[in-house]
Amino acid sequence: MGVPHVVLEKSSRAGDQWRGRYDALALHDPVWCTHLPYMQFPETWPVYPSKDQVADWLEMYVKVMGINFWTNASCTAATWDASASGWVVSIVRDGEQLQLKPKQLVLATGVYGLPKMPTFAGAEEFCERHEVFHSSSYKSGAAYCGKKVVVVGSNTSAHDICADLWSHGAEVTMVQRSPTTIVGRETLKEVLCGDLYSEEALLRGINSEKADLLCASIPMSVLPGLHRQVCARMRERDADILSRLEQKGFLLDFGEDDSGNFVKFIRTGTGFYFDCGASELLASGQVGLKVGDISKLSDQGVVMEDGGVLPADTVVLATGFGPMNDVVAKFLGTEVATKLGKVWGLGSGVQRDPGPWEGELRNMWKPTQVEGLWVHGGNLQQNRCYSLYLALQLQARALGIATPVYGLQAVHHLA
Repeated sequence: MGVPHVVLEKSSRAGDQWRGRYDALALHDPVWCTHLPYMQFPETWPVYPSKDQVADWLEMYVKVMGINFWTNASCTAATWDASASGWVVSIVRDGEQLQLKPKQLVLATGVYGLPKMPTFAGAEEFCERHEVFHSSSYKSGAAYCGKKVVVVGSNTSAHDICADLWSHGAEVTMVQRSPTTIVGRETLKEVLCGDLYSEEALLRGINSEKADLLCASIPMSVLPGLHRQVCARMRERDADILSRLEQKGFLLDFGEDDSGNFVKFIRTGTGFYFDCGASELLASGQVGLKVGDISKLSDQGVVMEDGGVLPADTVVLATGFGPMNDVVAKFLGTEVATKLGKVWGLGSGVQRDPGPWEGELRNMWKPTQVEGLWVHGGNLQQNRCYSLYLALQLQARALGIATPVYGLQAVHHLA
């Protein structure tokens, strides 16, 4: 659109944020959902591309699309200069300290913030002989053959890591502390995505751009009702594995109003797993399961609040990430983070998405209470779809077109 821009990437190559994740990671959404804007993934690719395929595609994409992309460029601070009506962004690029002075600043660091690291009594003593680390640092189960590993968490990363550890010969136990929405990956592909994002949809003339427009046109307030029907169909299709998981004691939920995984995602951003095989490992007992809260760590392993002990050489904390507001505070300061308020969620009133009702995703892809600050993120489908609408708003400002904002959302903070 001809808008002067620069993208800052702290790593040495585009795509390194994907390359650095665990080796077994692949996309959980089908490929028709996940194309990048203007340039689709190759037709020869699998339905669920690997993280390294995505990483290499991003590196190629930067070059082919002519994006002004600076690698080895870390933002250290950003402050608003009221006299110049613009930002002063301090960065370190290849060891050199620089300042950029853009009119608009876009945070595109993902839906989530910094890794959540719960603290447990006895952790210091446990780490003298064993190890504890967050799932964001996990790479492969190859080094854990024959070892006892406890994975704390029961969402996507926890399931993927449990399956990878098991495949490498580790003795694995998952600790589930709260309910999880489970949907078979093939069920998701055929029931939830099939009408809009599939080979069949393409044959009907619905490409990703048309599908995105159809999705974006549906008001958020009617989504729960629509998705309750879809969720019921998916649960019926997955009934066997869901029943067997419950028999093992696994805690299932499908949202407070049974509206399923997608509505749960836009409300809270977490709490689900698209089953790629780990559910069978849990249901068959090949991966152990313990439901409950952790009391402490000891020489024996993980001590649960009910007094049970899970022997462990290693504890992997697949405990998720904090809110994006943490990233805002890190780079822009707590004052700006406070003025911006909560990012993500609808104000639906469910747990972890307190009201008031907003009607659209909070602070995403639209003007915020912080002048010149924009937030971009979501899954790959949302990144593709809403990047256009955000870019149009930025282009209008770059061209000096009047862009009155008729109402900014009220600031709301995490409960």
